[in-house]
Formats: sequence, structure tokens, C-alpha cells
Amino acid sequence: MTTANDRRDRILILVFSAIGLLILPHILQSAGNFWVRIADFALLYVLLALGLNIVVGYAGLLDLGFVAFFAIGAYLYGLMASPHLSEEFAWFAQMFPHGLHTSIWLVVPLSAGVAGVLGILLGAPTLKLRGDYLAIVTLGFGEIIRVFMNNLDRPVNITNGPKGLGQIDPITFFRFEALGIPGIDLGRSHEVFGYTISSVTNYYYLFLVLVVVSVIICHRLEVSRIGRAWMAIREDEIAAKAMGINTRNMKLLAFGMGATFGGVSGAMFAAFQNFVSPESFSLTESVMIVAMVVLGGLGHLPGVILGAVLLSSLPEVLRWVSGVFDLQRMTDGRLDASILRQLLIALAMIIVMLLRPRGLWPTPEHGKTLPASGK
Repeated sequence: MTTANDRRDRILILVFSAIGLLILPHILQSAGNFWVRIADFALLYVLLALGLNIVVGYAGLLDLGFVAFFAIGAYLYGLMASPHLSEEFAWFAQMFPHGLHTSIWLVVPLSAGVAGVLGILLGAPTLKLRGDYLAIVTLGFGEIIRVFMNNLDRPVNITNGPKGLGQIDPITFFRFEALGIPGIDLGRSHEVFGYTISSVTNYYYLFLVLVVVSVIICHRLEVSRIGRAWMAIREDEIAAKAMGINTRNMKLLAFGMGATFGGVSGAMFAAFQNFVSPESFSLTESVMIVAMVVLGGLGHLPGVILGAVLLSSLPEVLRWVSGVFDLQRMTDGRLDASILRQLLIALAMIIVMLLRPRGLWPTPEHGKTLPASGK
């Protein structure tokens, strides 16, 4: 049973963690915006990993094409918050001469909704597939979306092909043009009481809020009847069906819920980068997101967050290390820094899987030992 001391310790941990996360970007900003940018991308990947954890960790459905929903959200935001459509279509320019520039309050729910619907459409024809077969189908879906984004520049230019979409609006809150209120532009630095808060720090707090909300949603799903049904399907689908669980609807719900996280993450990525191109949604990205979930700990929220933070920040930290020590100059060009960085990341993943096969922070195993009954 949870004692009062345990509850007090948990509250203290939460309070100190919250304070640490709030002051973290200011500590990193003192060393340069590069480090805050790493933290921003780490939070984005946490969002992606939380979404994929619903599909892979809770429902046990191996999805290798999750990056497709990331791309859908990014391109949807790019089309609705840039002048691209007005520049390419005369009839569209007549209605919106300067582009659509849609509010973030509309684009983000729309990105989540469109990605969720496509997630259900992906899951519908794969309901009877398991394991490797499901992985191959989802892998193909992810590649199809990337190829579409890369080639939808002719005969009608929708995505601008490999050139990508630029001039994407940053996120702005509380803007009312009719009243002359410019709002809070997260893409610009702001000065508060003489202290300058950079744009990357602004996005850090936005992404942090989204991560906190996502963690709460995932936790509530995990302890709900839906979460227990997903886990029953993961452990034994035949037994779950025999117990009266509608496995078809539960699988579709897992695909749809996970995809919504990908759509929101993609919209945030496009707003943060102000540019999207098909290169950002390759198979490598999808595999890395799966690796974050598996290395962290399947189905365990703290483990998934830890895996996402480590695997997203480690490459950039190694990039900084190779730049500081100038490995190519030290080895007279015989050692390429980028190849060494990839080698070290792969080696770290292998070591983790050998030493911790259930992940860095796996789900606690319940029922293995029974507590001694006090008499």
C-alpha cells in the first residue's frame, strides 16, 4: 500500500522535476541556442514516441511507417500556413492573395484529425496481419507517403516536390488582426524585464506543455478499460477475443490514437523549422522512433520518454563533440566524423539491448512474487 511518506516523496519529485524542466532552457541558453534547439527536438521526438507507444507498446502492433503521420501533419501545416497555394493556383490567389495563414487553433486539431483518419484507414486492411507481415505493410505505407510528397509537384504542384515548402508561418498566439493586436510570435525573441527569451526557448515551453498533456492522456489510456484491452490483445489476441474484447475496433482505435500524436508533432515540426521537405521523413526516421520506444521500454511511459530523449539528443551531442575535437584533422582525414557518430550510436544501441533486453526503464513485472502476508 502507498503510505503518506511515499506520496510525499512523489510530490517532491514532481515539484523538483517541474522546476528543473522550467529552468532548463535558460541554463542551456547560457551555453548557446544550439543546446536549447536540441532540447526542442528531444521534446518533439518524445511526442512521436508517445504516439507510437500506443500502437507498439500498448497494442503490440509493430508499425514501421509511423513517420508517415509525422509527414502528413507537417505538410498540412505547411500548406495552410504558407503562401504556396496562392503562388501556384490563380483561383486560390483570388480568394487569399497573401496565402491562407491559418490559425494554429485550427491547424493543430485538423492535423490530428486527418492523421487519425489515415491511421484508421491504414489499420483497416491490416487487421488480420501480425508481426513481420504487419511491419512490412506499415513500412510500405510510410514509403508511399514519402514518395507522394516527393513527386506531387507535377502535373499539379501541391507539395513542391523535393524543393519542399518554405516561408511557413511560426506559431502565434492571441493574434487579432481586426483589433490591431499582433499577438505573441514564438518565432521571435522577447524581452521580459530586461531578460531576452529566444525563439527556441519559446518553442521549448510550448512543446513541454504538449508533452505533459500527452503523458497525461497516455497514462489515462493505460489505466482505462481501453488500455487494458490493448494490453490483452498484445499478450494474446485469441484469448482477448474469447473474453469478449472487440479486437478489430481496439486495433483501429490504437492506430487512430497513435496517428493523432504523429500529426500534432508534424505540425509543430513545420512551425518550428519554417520549412518541410521529404528528406525529413525517411525510413531512417521511422526506425529511430521505433528504436526509442523499444530501447526505452515498451509500454512504460518513463522508459519511452527516456529512450526518446537519449536517442534524439545523442547524435547532436556527438556532432558537437566531433566538432570540438576536430576528429578529421586529428586523423588526417582518415576518420569521418559523421560515420563515427553513427557507429557510436549503433554500438550504444547494441550494448543496451544486450545488457537490458527489456529496455532501459522497462515496465515493472507484476505477479512474479507475492508479498508475505503479515499475521
